Amino acid sequence: MKKIYLLAATALLSAATMAQTDSTRTDTTRSRIIKIGNIIVMKIGGKNDEDSLPKIPKKPSKVTTHYFNVDFGLSNYNDETNYGSTGNYLINNLTSPGFSESDFRLRTGKSVNVNIWFVTQQLAIVKNNVHLKYGLGVELNNYRYKQPLSYKESGSDPYRPTFTPYTQPFIFRDSISFSKNKLAADYLTVPLMITVGTNKAGEGKGIRAGFGVSAGYLYSQRNKQVSNERGKQKNKGDYDLEKFKLSYVGELTLGPVKLYGTYSPNSFYKRDLNMKPYTIGIRFGEN
Repeated sequence: MKKIYLLAATALLSAATMAQTDSTRTDTTRSRIIKIGNIIVMKIGGKNDEDSLPKIPKKPSKVTTHYFNVDFGLSNYNDETNYGSTGNYLINNLTSPGFSESDFRLRTGKSVNVNIWFVTQQLAIVKNNVHLKYGLGVELNNYRYKQPLSYKESGSDPYRPTFTPYTQPFIFRDSISFSKNKLAADYLTVPLMITVGTNKAGEGKGIRAGFGVSAGYLYSQRNKQVSNERGKQKNKGDYDLEKFKLSYVGELTLGPVKLYGTYSPNSFYKRDLNMKPYTIGIRFGEN
């Protein structure tokens, strides 16, 4: 009898131990759940062993990255030139009056700005509402003239060919009319700004505003013209534009719509002309 009682006690103890391990069968495999009381410690086996481990929430990244965003807007400038004291950069036709502000007026709707941002990043510095924004891209500006202005890198004066040729760039009034006449100035640009908003950057909602500066390096300048007499011409050269441009930059996000603007406090010409460029437009690509 004692042996029977001992065997019964052993069986009861084994059953109590096994009661702490739940065995469940799926279609393809068996899994076991090990518990301490009512707490699941680990699930062994089953289709997804990783799902059985305790989940540790991931810390959200402080950096938001965007690639190949595009801006489209208008280019213009504030002309603060003192035309009464200009040097030989502006060459007058002998039968015409001196240069004035009207010679450099633009076709506003056709003077465009296109920016292509290869990469931009926003780093959260105060929770998710204040960010440091920076990036790298190219800034393409086209200034479309109403008057027949032409640029030359150097050479003889077309109205005084007997004079000693100029060794510096100059601008002159041409003798023909152009259906298209523009100066193009392209920069490799790095912006740096602080943005503040009611939402997390990149959510595409709420209100967000940013302000900062950008530094640009001029890598291309050209005078592109179209006329019946000469056809299409794209004249590349050094036209005495400043190699570096420093600008104030700003942006305003209203839900899915993002506006941008830039303004340079300095002229983008090295001498004589005092023209301070600015742009305004719409930004595409960022959420």
